[in-house]
Amino acid sequence: TGLTTGQRAVTVQKGPLYRVRGSHVTLWCKVSGYQGPAEQNFQWSIYLPSAPEREVQIVSTVDPSFPYAIYTQRVHSRGIFVERLQGDAVLLHITELQERDAGEYECHTPNTDERYFGSYSAKVNLSVIADTLSASMAPQALTLTEGDAVELTCEVSKSTAQHTHLSVGWYLLQGAGEHHAEEVLTLSKDFILKPGPSYEQRFLEGGVRLNKVGNTTYKLFVGGVKPSDQGQLYCEAAEWIEDPDETWKDISRKQTQRTSLAVVSQGRDLSVDIAAAESSLSEGDTLQLKCVLGAPKSSTRHFKVIWLLDSMEVAKVDPHGVLIWGEGYKERAKLGQLQAFKTSNTVYVLTICEVGLKDKGTYQCSVSEMKAPGDLHSIQTNVSSGIQVNVKPLESRMRLSVSTSTPRVTAGDPLILHCEVQGATGPVSVRWWHLPPQHPGHRVLVATMEQDGTLGLGSAYQGGQTRGSLRLEKESSGTFTLVIPSTLDEDDGGQYRCEATQWSRGRNWTEKGEAAVTVSSMALGLHATLRSRVPTVRYGQSFELVCQVNASYTLEEVPASVQWLFQPSPTSPSHELVRVSPRGTVVWATAQPHFQGKAQLAKADASFRLRIQSALPANDGTYQCEVEVWRRNILPPGQPAATTSSNVVRIKVVLPESKLQVATKDSSVEIASGNAAVECRIAFAQNNSQFAVTWYRLPLLADAAPLQVVRASYSSILEYGPEFSSPAQKSRFLSQRVSSNVFQLQILSADPGDEGRYYCVVEEWLWLVDGWYKLGEGTSGRTTLKFKRPDRELQMERTNHSISAREGEEVTLPCRLQGAHLPGTQLSATWFQVKSSGRDGALLTLRYDGTVQYPQQRLAGRLYLRRPSAGDFSLTLSSVERGDAGVYYCRLQEWQQQSEGKDRDLRGSARSGYTQLTAIPPESTVLSRICSSPSLLNFILYLPLVLILLLALAVFCWYYKFRK
Repeated sequence: TGLTTGQRAVTVQKGPLYRVRGSHVTLWCKVSGYQGPAEQNFQWSIYLPSAPEREVQIVSTVDPSFPYAIYTQRVHSRGIFVERLQGDAVLLHITELQERDAGEYECHTPNTDERYFGSYSAKVNLSVIADTLSASMAPQALTLTEGDAVELTCEVSKSTAQHTHLSVGWYLLQGAGEHHAEEVLTLSKDFILKPGPSYEQRFLEGGVRLNKVGNTTYKLFVGGVKPSDQGQLYCEAAEWIEDPDETWKDISRKQTQRTSLAVVSQGRDLSVDIAAAESSLSEGDTLQLKCVLGAPKSSTRHFKVIWLLDSMEVAKVDPHGVLIWGEGYKERAKLGQLQAFKTSNTVYVLTICEVGLKDKGTYQCSVSEMKAPGDLHSIQTNVSSGIQVNVKPLESRMRLSVSTSTPRVTAGDPLILHCEVQGATGPVSVRWWHLPPQHPGHRVLVATMEQDGTLGLGSAYQGGQTRGSLRLEKESSGTFTLVIPSTLDEDDGGQYRCEATQWSRGRNWTEKGEAAVTVSSMALGLHATLRSRVPTVRYGQSFELVCQVNASYTLEEVPASVQWLFQPSPTSPSHELVRVSPRGTVVWATAQPHFQGKAQLAKADASFRLRIQSALPANDGTYQCEVEVWRRNILPPGQPAATTSSNVVRIKVVLPESKLQVATKDSSVEIASGNAAVECRIAFAQNNSQFAVTWYRLPLLADAAPLQVVRASYSSILEYGPEFSSPAQKSRFLSQRVSSNVFQLQILSADPGDEGRYYCVVEEWLWLVDGWYKLGEGTSGRTTLKFKRPDRELQMERTNHSISAREGEEVTLPCRLQGAHLPGTQLSATWFQVKSSGRDGALLTLRYDGTVQYPQQRLAGRLYLRRPSAGDFSLTLSSVERGDAGVYYCRLQEWQQQSEGKDRDLRGSARSGYTQLTAIPPESTVLSRICSSPSLLNFILYLPLVLILLLALAVFCWYYKFRK
């Protein structure tokens, strides 16, 4: 059962490991100290250098669905598999190592213990390096006589960056034993010469030697060749690297081309052997046959050689070396498809380029020795044994697999697709297509690579402005990799199809494969949250706003900009404060200049910060951040891929506390005539404050609304209320500061119309760095202004009147004094119009000195006092308008000056009756004239009756005349 009392421990091969591309690699993993069944399960994963934190599953001994899509095809085709050495130990096999296999491999054992105790996985780093080993030897066909010596040269080199050793060996292949080579002599990685079993004695005797000349040249010397040395000789080089566990591993092996060695026994006069470099061919391959003669003193003898295919003559070489082609081969020879020549007097070569099915069969070499070159009869003839050549019909052995290392990406991320072509025997062209899911059955050409490596791009992918510069590269392993640097949006997802076409002898074969990718929008999951730890700050304090951005991708890896917005009040629009571009450029807006120089900007991970130093009242308002992101690898300018706006955060800046105190005690002032003064006193305030004072008057009626008289700002600018804005009123009402804490409202030439309750509203203003700010305000007590009523009342006409006037006409409103005024007194008259607000509006004032004042300047050109007599103060209103309709009255006052230089005293007063003025619209039609004339209207109404009476009278007269 594998039960043990220790803790579980998983161990893997010690790393780091270096292996060459294209080699067969194994990694071992074992587990100990486990509980449960003796046969444990293993799962292999990799962490790629491009994403060291992301696990990519490769293969499992228990779960067939464990591999990710990038490895599924290789696992199913056993390009990657797990070999179980025993119940608790396995080997991971990668049959053909690829560059993308580099990374950190993790071996994990699922838990079978009663509790978790120990380690359940271990990791080893594997680096993929280029295969730089090369071994070469010029191919030869040697025929030696027994006892001769032979020397073969092998060139071996490497350029691996890591520390490695080389081993170089020579091997002999005899007969059909293609996979059973006999070792001749090897220089090991430890620089030790080791002969094969059959050559050990001859090595000790010095008959077999290996010499190294320079850095790359290795020479094999075999003296006194024997018939047992006959066969094909080749050189094999191996590159070795020492792993961290101090064991040596051969990471690459290379074999050279073969040299054919024939050894002629001294006891035979003429022997013939035939050999083929490859006897099993496919259509289009090249067939090379060698006919080797064994004859003593061959240089002085004369031979005729005939090549036979199924006993039919193919070619003939006479003793002079003249070549004659058989029937059916001449045309092919002219096209360069056939060659026949002799390299020496004992070696003859027949080459057939692009073999066809008709070239298969049994080939033989017939040699005849002639006494002299011109003789017709041979001395002897010998025919070689037959060699069977098979030619298979041309068919595609090409296999294709499509994968992607980026199955799920976000817009802007690159797409990397691999099209691995194996088994191709001719040139290959590749086409990549995109099959958009939103248009089923439609395909879009992405990129092409022709047989000669010429690249082409589909029309939608040209220019590189939207998706970057596409790349289509062919790796040495036969993998065509398509890289789209920057995906545009979700529409770039779907299936990508690779079509690989193999070309050979005018024919072609096409294989197809597809891989699916998903592209997510950058707007997906993009969200910004704005927060502040201190929503309320005091003047002069600092505050910080943090704009936290969340997204389904890593924000630091994409270009992003942030815009800070500020709204001073709910009724005003938002203004841009500052914008930080993806390149870090800071652009301040001009709408809120007081922020620049006081604000600090920062970015950390996925958050943007705005810090305001020494807060001012102008910083009071709502803030918001707006974040824009662009696709990766595509920098602005251009439209952002996604935008998000945060919530708004209200920052309240609290001003210094106002210390203002205004005297609130009520008082009263009573005058008979002349000027009046109302006082406003500040009980306490800060020394550096300035004050604005606004004076109000409340009519004596309790429910009347206050009227603004005049406002004096902290800079002493006066602003009068609507009812006090005429030049006459402005000249009478003045606001003055008589001391540091006392303000007065001066009322010059006061009259009873100025009666009321007066009070002031004081505003405290303070200069704070960038401007004046209102800290608070206080309201004073009421001061009641009253006039002493005169003992004498003037006699006036008090009859109420109702007058109608058409618009545009002139009308006179009556106001007459009845009786005479006292000697030595003067009269003043004021006309009023009754207002719904409760305060009657003064229209015109005739002062006792004869001057006329118009409180409402707009009426100055339409109001007249014609005074046909001394006591007539009737008002004439010209060009009556609809708005003139209303109730009017006048007030007369009698004044007397007691002595020179003294103010006049009010001796008497009276008010007229009320006059109701009605404004009639202008006449527009004849009918309206008729309807407005009572006499004409009455005539029209009685006209039918008159006509009836006249008709009756005429009938009566006619009847009376007829009776006579």
